[in-house]
Amino acid sequence: MATDYYAVLGVQRDASQDEIKKAFRRLARELHPDVNPDPKTQERFKEINTAYEVLSDPQKKQVYDLGGDPASGAAGGGPGGFGAGFGNFSDIMDAFFGTASQRGPRSRTRRGQDAMIRLDIDLDEAAFGTTKEIQVDTAVVCTTCSGEGAAPGTSAQTCDMCRGRGEVSQVTRSFLGQVMTSRPCPQCQGFGTVVPTPCPECAGDGRIRSRRSLTVKIPAGVDNGTRIQLAGEGEVGPGGGPAGDLYVEIHENAHPVFQRRGDDLHCTVTIPMTAASLGTKVPLETLDGMEEVDIRPGTQSGQSIPLHDRGITHLRGGGRGQLIVHVEVTTPTKLEPEQEELMRRLAKLRGEERPTGTFQPGQQGLFSRLKDAFNGR
Repeated sequence: MATDYYAVLGVQRDASQDEIKKAFRRLARELHPDVNPDPKTQERFKEINTAYEVLSDPQKKQVYDLGGDPASGAAGGGPGGFGAGFGNFSDIMDAFFGTASQRGPRSRTRRGQDAMIRLDIDLDEAAFGTTKEIQVDTAVVCTTCSGEGAAPGTSAQTCDMCRGRGEVSQVTRSFLGQVMTSRPCPQCQGFGTVVPTPCPECAGDGRIRSRRSLTVKIPAGVDNGTRIQLAGEGEVGPGGGPAGDLYVEIHENAHPVFQRRGDDLHCTVTIPMTAASLGTKVPLETLDGMEEVDIRPGTQSGQSIPLHDRGITHLRGGGRGQLIVHVEVTTPTKLEPEQEELMRRLAKLRGEERPTGTFQPGQQGLFSRLKDAFNGR
């Protein structure tokens, strides 16, 4: 009586090939001799392999469904023998490692690697955006062989060792029967073809190094470390394969006046004590041109004055940051006699000094602070 291969795998007679394959992988993981060395389990493992050998082959499955048993006459072994039908050994490997071995020759054409260069720009270019011309050294398609890798007038030839399959097979015998394993062809390295006469320009790689010019648009608001992606402008792949991407990394040069913090700019203006007391207007060269900063009377050292929309353009969204002006008030370190007399009179008017010129006990008024500054204390 013929073996019920559907029952062996635990599937219905109308099961799809995908269901048959999943059932086999599940049982192979459970019953493989390396996992379960029990002799009865080994016999069971041979049965599921034979069942899968028949049901996974459309022609053998058709014969079996009509009442025949293709496994009984399979070359290299009866039921349970791996024989020539164990071409699905990769399915067992897939059951354990999650993927089957690659079949067929691999392509000589592959995608190229991504590349990255650094681009230095000034603060105003980062604030408003700009366009830059850059020089890039990358791999490009060899113009001599057009990426084929073979010398002009020649071409790649089918490997005579693997006959174009890209792999060679070896059959070994074990207690389970004949086991066929495959590995990349050592002569063609798995490509299935060999290049007898490589291109003298690229040595068969299909690409060469070359310098070329590119125009890069720098958007407003970029900062240190910002990377701009140029799709398809990177390295051309082996065999003239598609190019990778080019990344332009922005580096912002230091500015002599402004310091950048996010999208805000900061600077410092220094004014004399009299200007801080009386108020003044200080000219300042901003990124937008010359402007006057209004210093109000009584401005203290360390006070900041914001100028709206004078900073860096926001990279995402509209508007700009602020320009924040920090005020530094200087105190004179030495006075002429007339200047000192005027300061004493000012202190007297403000009630910060006795008529004799001595300080009021416990007070540190304007004049006393100035006196300390003059003396370097």
